[in-house]
Amino acid sequence: MQVLEFDVDALVSALPGTKYRAYTLKNFRQTLQIERLSEEQKFEIEVVGHVLPFRTNNYVVEELIDWNRVPNDPIFVLTFPQKDMLQSHHFDEMAAVLKSGTDKQKIKEVANKIRWQLNPHPAGQMTHNMPSLEGEKLTGMQHKYKETVLFFPSEGQTCHAYCTFCFRWPQFVGMDGLKFAMRETERLIDYLVEHREVSDVLFTGGDPLIMKTKTLSAYIDTLLEADLPNLKTIRIGTKALGYWPYRFLLDRDADELLELFERVVLRGKHLAMMAHFNHPRELQTEAVKEAIARIQSTGAIIRTQSPVMANINDKPEIWERMWKEQVRLGCVPYYMFLARDTGAQHYFSVPLAKACEIFRKAYQKVSGLARTVRGPSMSADPGKVQVLGVSEVNGEKVLALQFLQARQPDWVLRPFFARYDPEAVWLDDLEPAFGAERFFFER
Repeated sequence: MQVLEFDVDALVSALPGTKYRAYTLKNFRQTLQIERLSEEQKFEIEVVGHVLPFRTNNYVVEELIDWNRVPNDPIFVLTFPQKDMLQSHHFDEMAAVLKSGTDKQKIKEVANKIRWQLNPHPAGQMTHNMPSLEGEKLTGMQHKYKETVLFFPSEGQTCHAYCTFCFRWPQFVGMDGLKFAMRETERLIDYLVEHREVSDVLFTGGDPLIMKTKTLSAYIDTLLEADLPNLKTIRIGTKALGYWPYRFLLDRDADELLELFERVVLRGKHLAMMAHFNHPRELQTEAVKEAIARIQSTGAIIRTQSPVMANINDKPEIWERMWKEQVRLGCVPYYMFLARDTGAQHYFSVPLAKACEIFRKAYQKVSGLARTVRGPSMSADPGKVQVLGVSEVNGEKVLALQFLQARQPDWVLRPFFARYDPEAVWLDDLEPAFGAERFFFER
């Protein structure tokens, strides 16, 4: 196996912004493009950015955002906080504190109070998903579905840029008790030895590919050396392809990273890059195309996923373009999710019935190679629930649903029905159809 070479000089000359520069709440006003915004708009960014995390970089700012369309550009909305991402009373409360000139501690207290009201850990992440071993809570792991364990390496709990919709926003705001992280792989290995049903380990965060290759290798090589017969797949959840493709091209340890990927594959493990692409524009630069090709040359498979979101990608033609381009580049469309019930869900959420229509219309326009995608799906407390569509049964209009994954494996692919509600955006908004008191999984 040979890692794909590419013309470094040509890439650097074509895309000059190859040295990473981060923009956060402290320095975002230093970007030249930000001067296109009014002082009021900049203040709104600061208000929301004191509650929800804000970080972007020069690649996103210079090569992805169309500044002629700001503030309505989808990549701008995807990375820069917007006023309506906070409920009006929360925005007004934080704005008043900032205008008062009070001390940092008071600002932090108000921000934390608001954060606790935003359902920081949905779907039982802290209460139901965290496993134990020999009486010890493994705070850097989650085990919700039988076959898959999520692992949060402590050095990987940040990102090249933060998505404004991210349901893992509590990882980035510095609040005690909200962050998942784990440094030692030994406990992970001990857990896998005890739980032979686990075949997949998903490295997640944050973004594991924010780590230096040496650090990531320490985690993955330890797993490989343990030679666990039940471990078949290593997954890496990442937004690096969308937000910093130079991680695979021009970062100092880019070649070493690709060699690590090769090593995983040569050891007989399936390496799956769970890549987040939220808009077709993220697939258009030469850098991302080169990065995708290099990863694929190692034998890794790139699977793509994204939530469907208002103000970003809630049109079927956007998904059609995105899936077609992903297939053309050799990626595997994997999931269309729904915006989770946390953070700024009210800003991004799409009604379930509308999401189904978006999915259906886009699905009709793509070939079978793109129909690997599943959705729209919500990762709710009992499992991943797919909304199959709107139907009519015995004269009652209903939403048809099923589990793609579930806490109880027997629930998977058992169709069930909810009363049609055109405004429902999450499982908790639905009521059982046909006069039933509860859904079958609630009994």
